Amino acid sequence: MSSVFVTRRIPEEGVTVLKTAGHDVTVSEKDGVLTRDELLAALKAKPYDAVLCLLTDKIDGDVFDAAPSVKMFANYAVGFDNVAIDEAKKRGIVVTNTPDVLTDTVAEHTIALMLAITSRIAEGDRFTRAGKYEGWAPLMLLGTDVKGKTLGLLGAGRIGQRVAAIAHHGLGMSVIYYDIKQNPDIEKSCDAEFHPTIEEILKKADVVTVHVPLLDATRGLINAERLGMMKKTAYLVNTARGPIVDEAALVGALKNNVIKGAALDVYEKEPSLAPGLSALENVVITPHIASASIETRAAMAEVAAHSIVDYFAGAQVQHRVA
Repeated sequence: MSSVFVTRRIPEEGVTVLKTAGHDVTVSEKDGVLTRDELLAALKAKPYDAVLCLLTDKIDGDVFDAAPSVKMFANYAVGFDNVAIDEAKKRGIVVTNTPDVLTDTVAEHTIALMLAITSRIAEGDRFTRAGKYEGWAPLMLLGTDVKGKTLGLLGAGRIGQRVAAIAHHGLGMSVIYYDIKQNPDIEKSCDAEFHPTIEEILKKADVVTVHVPLLDATRGLINAERLGMMKKTAYLVNTARGPIVDEAALVGALKNNVIKGAALDVYEKEPSLAPGLSALENVVITPHIASASIETRAAMAEVAAHSIVDYFAGAQVQHRVA
């Protein structure tokens, strides 16, 4: 029997998988993110064999030092920029993530954000709740149709490809995309057109959606200069990682009508927002909930838990990133 520490309360399905397999499971009692000191103290309290961690946990050399008995970290997220992968590899520590199960949910949220900002749904909701609605008017809160417009994908992996499928087949949008390599599947299924530079996408797209991982190369990818390349009528949607977009630059672009609007689910310094962002009418903001469906969050818990079970059973570990 192995001992597993779960850094925060997750859907019970994941815990059940671990316990059914005979593992001793300890779930953090804190209702919230563990501070750095709390995480280190928790890992030192007991010789754990595995940790099921969240994207809000920074897993680095200090954490590995605090938990020398831990053989693997199962990250409850598809992204793993919170884990020092190179350091884990040096130490022979296994790291896994939870891809695939959240693809549809994140893609649907991306589309929802796109429609919310182009149709001014959140703005209309605030307008109505404030008692400003006095009856139908022909020029009230005019939005933008997406049918016939061009969707520009930055990243054409699982989520980007699903967003393209919904936008193209469901909404009648043309699709162009940038990635570090061409994706024949998206070109065939969505008649998508590859562009070898980000700049080409930004200049041509009516809606730009972000689907790249957070790496040194993608941090600040969307900055003031690149925002200035977009059409004044264009929208930016980000459900990937906050630091990919220079948030202060985005606030400036939105204030000065450099672009028409933006919709964000992730932020540069979560949970804080860049000064002035929340006061803008031409932005829709959600609290990092793109994968937050009951079904998906439960599936993520099960995938992470099964990675731990498989590892200690000597079976092939799925979704291994280190």
